[in-house]
Amino acid sequence: MEQGLAALGYFQLADWLALILLGVAWIGSGLLIEHPPERRRSTSWLMAGFRREWMQVFVARDPRIFDSQIVGNLRQGTAFLASASMIAIGGGFALIGNADLLRGVAADLVSTAPPVVIWELKLLLMLVFAVNAFLKFVWSHRLFGYCAVLMASVPNDPADPGAYPRAAQAGEINVTAARSYNRGLRSVYFGIASGAFLVGTLPLVLATLATLIVVLRREFASDSREVLLKAAPTRKSDETARGEGVR
Repeated sequence: MEQGLAALGYFQLADWLALILLGVAWIGSGLLIEHPPERRRSTSWLMAGFRREWMQVFVARDPRIFDSQIVGNLRQGTAFLASASMIAIGGGFALIGNADLLRGVAADLVSTAPPVVIWELKLLLMLVFAVNAFLKFVWSHRLFGYCAVLMASVPNDPADPGAYPRAAQAGEINVTAARSYNRGLRSVYFGIASGAFLVGTLPLVLATLATLIVVLRREFASDSREVLLKAAPTRKSDETARGEGVR
């Protein structure tokens, strides 16, 4: 413990600023994507509207096997990424236990290599992102399961007074599951960027900015977003599309 606290003194002001930039880019991009300005909605926000409309349309669809298959595919995707995150976590712990190897490689490239504890702290940063991604994917997988149960509880008769309200509940759970999924993906993106810290401070800054540009471009300036704008949901979504609702 004392060794780890002492090692913090090894980091310069530029290192701390780079880490702050990484945190601001990660958290700030998520807030902007989930709460976009009205004049420019994000891809995730637009997709939330389609998810809500899907849950309304499926009420009158007969049979509903198609809808259950889609939810099953969504669960498979989250399960795959959760498993991949677990592998990354295991690999991270393995690297932390063999940080001497990284220090040996660095010693071959530069004249003075930092102490082993510095490498361990940098690997721990990547591990934090991997753990967060795993938790988000697991929760997303569970929420998609909740959504499937709610969909199964929707009455078969569209005229039933409880059909559309129950479908709306399923829609909100679906949106919340997708939100956790997207948060997990952003953790993966910025977790990969944090790996540049192993090389140095400037690479971390450049990797963070590059990742931020990619994430924001996909949400606010991608071709897929333009397609979604041309095919906006016909049913008006309420204000929960901003990102509020079930957490």
